[in-house]
Amino acid sequence: MLYGHRFDADGALKTECPLNQPAFAGASVLVALRNFGSGSSREAAVYALADFGFRCVIAPSFGDIFAANAVNNGVLPAVVPDDIAQALLDRLAQDARITVDLEAQTIVCGDLRTAFAIDPVWRTKLLNGWDDLDLTLSFKSDIEAFFVRDKAERPWVAPVARGR
Repeated sequence: MLYGHRFDADGALKTECPLNQPAFAGASVLVALRNFGSGSSREAAVYALADFGFRCVIAPSFGDIFAANAVNNGVLPAVVPDDIAQALLDRLAQDARITVDLEAQTIVCGDLRTAFAIDPVWRTKLLNGWDDLDLTLSFKSDIEAFFVRDKAERPWVAPVARGR
C-alpha cells in the first residue's frame, strides 16, 4: 500500500514516511488531504487500506467510487474541511493521538475536537455493519406494506397464475 511513499527505488523503507515510523505502527486512522482515493475505482484500493489496518480515512474530500467502496468494506470516509485536515496532520506530527467516534460524528486529536461529515445512510450501514442487502432488508415491513397496498390499488398489475 502506498508503495512509492513507503519505499525508495531500491526497495528500502523511507524513514521519513509517517507510515514507516514506530509512533504510527498499528494506526487505524489515516489523515489525508483533498481528493483522497480519486481515480481509485477498484475495491482493491480499499482492500489495501483495510489490510494495512486502517478503519477510517479522514480527508476534505474523496473520490466518489472510492468512498462508496470504503463504506461497503467497513472503512469510514470522514469528511472534514481542508484546514481541519491540515490541523490534524500538524497535531499528529507532534505525537498527538486521534480518536474517531462514528456515533457522535466527532474527531479528537490533542486539543482539537471537531465534527466530521458522512452520508447518513453510510453512517447507518457502518454503525450496523450492514451491506446494501442488509440496508434494504431493514425496510422489509415497509416493502411488504407497499406490495399489499399496491395490489389493492392496482390489481391489474399483479401477475395472474394460469393453469396449463
